[in-house]
Amino acid sequence: MFIGRRTELSLLTKRIDHIKRAGTGLSVAIRGRRQVGKSRLVQELCDRSGLPYLYYTAVKGASVTESTTQFLTDLTESALPNDPALLPGTPPAGGWGDMLRLLAGTLPDQPCIVVLDEVPWLTEQDDTFDGQLQVVWDRLLSLRPVLLLLLGSDLHMMQRLTAYDRPFYGRADNLVLGPLNLAETATATGLTGSDAIDAHLITGGLPGILLRWPSGTGADDYLRDECTDPASPLFTVPEQSLASEFPNPDTARRVLETIGGDARTFANIASTAGSRDGTIPSGTLSPLMRQLTDDKQALTADQPLSTKSGKPALYRVADSNLRLYLAILRDVHNLTQRGRPDAGYTLFQNRWTSWRGRAVEPLIRTSLEQAAINGSLPWPEAHAVGGWWNRQFNPEIDLVGADRTPVAAHIYFCGSLKWLGTAFDTRDLHTLQEGARQIPGFDASHTGLIVVTRSGAALPTDVVDVIWGPDDVVGAWRT
Repeated sequence: MFIGRRTELSLLTKRIDHIKRAGTGLSVAIRGRRQVGKSRLVQELCDRSGLPYLYYTAVKGASVTESTTQFLTDLTESALPNDPALLPGTPPAGGWGDMLRLLAGTLPDQPCIVVLDEVPWLTEQDDTFDGQLQVVWDRLLSLRPVLLLLLGSDLHMMQRLTAYDRPFYGRADNLVLGPLNLAETATATGLTGSDAIDAHLITGGLPGILLRWPSGTGADDYLRDECTDPASPLFTVPEQSLASEFPNPDTARRVLETIGGDARTFANIASTAGSRDGTIPSGTLSPLMRQLTDDKQALTADQPLSTKSGKPALYRVADSNLRLYLAILRDVHNLTQRGRPDAGYTLFQNRWTSWRGRAVEPLIRTSLEQAAINGSLPWPEAHAVGGWWNRQFNPEIDLVGADRTPVAAHIYFCGSLKWLGTAFDTRDLHTLQEGARQIPGFDASHTGLIVVTRSGAALPTDVVDVIWGPDDVVGAWRT
């Protein structure tokens, strides 16, 4: 079953149409975290296009000889060569350079697709791979009607592949593939409203987990059943992601695990992730945090949003499923592996509500941004939605809508998020009104108020501009 990805398929199909018209090649570098559905998307494109294609997946740790041998086998068995019998029985001795030239010579005159999956593993085998690819692309492949798709899960290495100081710079479009959006999660699970939001927080929108979710099954029933299976993808997907990107128990992994355990500020992270030698020095932690945020994109740094710059930044694990694994599911998995699934499920229930109340914040913010784009909010200019806090975290405002981030020129709305089992009432409203006055850029006569609540609102009419419930959050993603 293939769900969603209409935008991505449209973008790739547009490039196929160009190749058909122009008769020349295009290249696209597709990057995204593991289990986000890169391979499935590209396979769907190949199947829908009806074009002859070659799909090659690299193997980590293989030698150049092993890789080119497998590539030649895949090429021979594909629909690309006009006459497979003319292909050699063994790969050329010149490694990937000669192998790519052989590929170019076998391409048909009609439009076709060539997929190289896990390109970072090819660059590990041969540090001249991207240089060889650039030469063959410029001289041969780009002159043919071929769509070359380069896939990779190592986000930093894929970014480097097309960076300005690398051979393939300017030769490939970049497509970043994120998780399925909230509406797609709702479709995949057959759930609506708050149940769909729970499913999205639990799975992180990762197809590798979602496609194993029984349609119409609520989060409680799903978790109770998964707690009996030590090999459930709910556990194994984040565990494998953690092991592949952070294989060693070093400082970087300790920092990630600390943030997953809800240490959010730089000072708390330095203290909690420290070793027996004490707190991690700022000179060590600062570049490490930049690497985890900018290069690996494993973390997200949230800045207070207002018309003035503010501190401190708050860090969180970018992937919701990995964030849940570090906070709760790893301990649940340990109990499940010890034959205590009931205890694991009880542990999940005890921690879930509190974790969900914090984890839903970035999802609500991006949903409001999406609603502004769709024109379903009174403030279509609110292109950035964040939160605001001071150094004392008193107050801490959940929702701030502005024209840009982190320093805005105009604040359009402020709001509160209450994702508990009780309605948003006048006491909550008073807290919001008092706190909003402290936000730089807030203007009581022009800045709107918004409430997002899981359990409804017990408020007089017309005291806030917008009240959103779970259905509105999901609906923001439906086009």
